[in-house]
Amino acid sequence: MQARPLAIPGAVEFTPRQHRDDRGVFLEHYRFEPLEELLGHPFTVRQGNTSVSRRGTVRGVHYALVPPGQAKYVTAVRGAVLDYVIDLRVGSPAFGTWESVRLDDVDRRSVYLAEGLGHCFVALSEDAVVSYLVSEVYNPDRELGLHPRDPDLDLRFPEEAGELLLSPKDEAAPTLAEALAAGALPDYAQCRAFEGSLA
Repeated sequence: MQARPLAIPGAVEFTPRQHRDDRGVFLEHYRFEPLEELLGHPFTVRQGNTSVSRRGTVRGVHYALVPPGQAKYVTAVRGAVLDYVIDLRVGSPAFGTWESVRLDDVDRRSVYLAEGLGHCFVALSEDAVVSYLVSEVYNPDRELGLHPRDPDLDLRFPEEAGELLLSPKDEAAPTLAEALAAGALPDYAQCRAFEGSLA
């Protein structure tokens, strides 16, 4: 498995080695050692989620308050999505920036996002199935979102996605500026301190 740290600190892309024969394909989509080596601490999985999305569906931007936050390991097991990692940690040198990775059932890449990072994806195919391994169980009181079409975020959705479909919750989410003014974003120093406590 190849690991490539993204430009946003705390985000890593993983590309597995695929073993093909006349029966099909076998691969390891997650393995703890390379991730733990990069992070300097273990990634404890406390919940697994699956979403099935039609083409054009946008899920996010979602994030959780730290501590404890919610780190994620995201894989597309069927179809294709464009996955976005957004740095929402106030005080981070990369605050407000994002990077995207295509996750699909061809290259079968995965993306890890540390606590405090924002996550969003748009489905590029019909019935795009995405699996998430997460470090904490869902806590509605600590999980928040931003509007994915916020001009300040400037997420660029490809034409391949077609017409965008958002949930009512994501349509009603605040902008980055509104969340910042409300003190509703994670703090970079707190996030790094929490990560250090996991070592």
